[in-house]
Amino acid sequence: MNFMRRLRVICYSVLYSPPLLKLLDRYSPPRNLGALGERLAERKLKQNGYVILAKNHRTRFGELDLVAVDERTIVFVEVKTRSTLDAGLPTEAVDDNKQEHISKAAMEYLRRHHLRPIKCRFDVFAIDFADNRQKPNVIHYKNAFEFAFDAE
Repeated sequence: MNFMRRLRVICYSVLYSPPLLKLLDRYSPPRNLGALGERLAERKLKQNGYVILAKNHRTRFGELDLVAVDERTIVFVEVKTRSTLDAGLPTEAVDDNKQEHISKAAMEYLRRHHLRPIKCRFDVFAIDFADNRQKPNVIHYKNAFEFAFDAE
């Protein structure tokens, strides 16, 4: 019994080790449409020479989908993915309220990582699979909006 318990602990520690989990996550299919859109955006950014710093970074103000570096600029990327355009364009979801939350989350990220003052911008990826296409329509809006609140 003791041997089986040790064997189980060893198996779980190997199976659930962070490097192995990252590897499994890299090759496992996305769990939902939003995750698929974020992977597409990440791939496009990497193809264009960006370095990804963080994915799905949570702060008390909300989540940052992607944080990347483009040359000497920190880029906060919001990804909006739609299966149809019935609810409107993906970019319409990044309204003033959403921009304020992203801006506050970005300020928190910059503070937490001691990156102030530094040049940064906000990009939006609009991804849609309208008309039941297999290949999505991907549009990258660079510098989509400015900081959307008054800094205290």
